[in-house]
Amino acid sequence: MSETIEPQQPERDDSPNRDDSSLSQSEESPQRWVRTPPIDIYETEEGLVLCADLPGVSAENLDLQVQDNRLTLFGRVDMPNDRLETLVHQEYHQGDFLRSFILSDDVDHERISAKLTDGVLEVRLPRVPRSQPRKISIQAD
Repeated sequence: MSETIEPQQPERDDSPNRDDSSLSQSEESPQRWVRTPPIDIYETEEGLVLCADLPGVSAENLDLQVQDNRLTLFGRVDMPNDRLETLVHQEYHQGDFLRSFILSDDVDHERISAKLTDGVLEVRLPRVPRSQPRKISIQAD
């Protein structure tokens, strides 16, 4: 299966190379950064497996949707506020995250499944079953 899913970039991210001055801030809502979790994609005999690294994410804060051949993963990572220590250095990100992929027609949307285990989301994208060739009998007049 070639080119089954194609990543789509979110409108905003927190990469070190971003230019903060290029982003407009609405007066009505505060500016929020959307992060992009790291994703690995594997091909199997049955289809593709997408693995997303989502430390600190619970199933309640995670949403996975398929619409119009687009697979979208979004949610939120919240840090517990009950810590008494003062934060000195932070690499563990909190806030919103988003990843979106265009699916090919080879993916069977009805059989997509997902599970979250130890901060890793595994999404199985099975192929549409292909019909087997059959011999057609020809009648002679």
